[in-house]
Amino acid sequence: MRLDDAGEPAGSPDEPEVAMPGPPPGEALDSPSGEAPDASAEDVPSSGTVSPGTASTVGASRAKAYEPDAAGPEPGAMASEPGAAGSGGKRESRTGRNLPIAIGVGCALGALVLLSLYTVKEIFLGVLVVFLFFGMRELTDAFKSRDIRVPFIPLATGMVATPVVAYIWGPTATIAAVSLTVLAMLMARMTEGSDGYVRDVAAGAFVAVYLVLMGGIVALLMRPDDGDHRTVVFIAVTVASDIGGYFAGSFLGRHKMAPTISPKKTWEGFTGSAVTCMLVGGWLVWWLLDGGQAWQGVLVGLAAVVTATVGDLIESMIKRDLGIKDMGTLLPGHGGVMDRLDSLVATAPVVWLLLELFVPS
Repeated sequence: MRLDDAGEPAGSPDEPEVAMPGPPPGEALDSPSGEAPDASAEDVPSSGTVSPGTASTVGASRAKAYEPDAAGPEPGAMASEPGAAGSGGKRESRTGRNLPIAIGVGCALGALVLLSLYTVKEIFLGVLVVFLFFGMRELTDAFKSRDIRVPFIPLATGMVATPVVAYIWGPTATIAAVSLTVLAMLMARMTEGSDGYVRDVAAGAFVAVYLVLMGGIVALLMRPDDGDHRTVVFIAVTVASDIGGYFAGSFLGRHKMAPTISPKKTWEGFTGSAVTCMLVGGWLVWWLLDGGQAWQGVLVGLAAVVTATVGDLIESMIKRDLGIKDMGTLLPGHGGVMDRLDSLVATAPVVWLLLELFVPS
């Protein structure tokens, strides 16, 4: 029997002594990477000897630190990529959209537009009014998050009336309808007192210009005999901006355009939008409009990419100010109606003006 310095037995048959491999006690244990191993001070007694159970635990801890994680992602995989772990089986784009659903909803909306335009144009007028009405409801509801109470009934009445009178009687009636809408809104808000009056009527005037007037301009666009073709040009170049920018930005985007307003917008995406818009505009103006030239369509597309991008940034500014991500959830994969109308309402007056200059109705 071996005795220690005090003259007592060292160790016992039930707990044999196990020496720890590595540096002497008190020295740091270096891992192959130059970092301290995962084992904590509790795992390694200061005496430099441990029991078999403790030694096996420390060894397992060290082995786990150096073994590759079999359940982890493969090299190069990113959680934000389609099919990444944690997606629950849903195929999502790099921007967080459910891409198949977004494409399906977009195709359904496109089919509705074409079917209504090329059967009876008045059906499209009804579709336009319905979508603008839902968009206005989303916008006024979003204003309530900042305690802004916009008189809804006068604006809703103007929203329905303005596109109709614009389609029937033209630009003069459009101006009159929007002016009367603003006046009615100012009068209606007076009944609720002076507290917050300027704030509420200013927001109401914004809605009148942003949606009511734009609805009237789209109606003017579809008023001529070839108004169905003109409306298709307007919608196509705007959608082309979204599609071209989306794919170019997703795969090539590196340089941020307006990081404080819309962090995902890049100059590469804007370039993709511009190229797509000009190609689609040049082709459709030449193909659909009598007397239309390809170069005129290219200019329409170039103007549309600027207004569509600005319209999207305006919507982003509104949502950031109100502290919301989407205006609504009516359109799966897209968000709310206003999340789809933002580029259209900004592009409508420019396309209408340019087409009137290039190919007078």
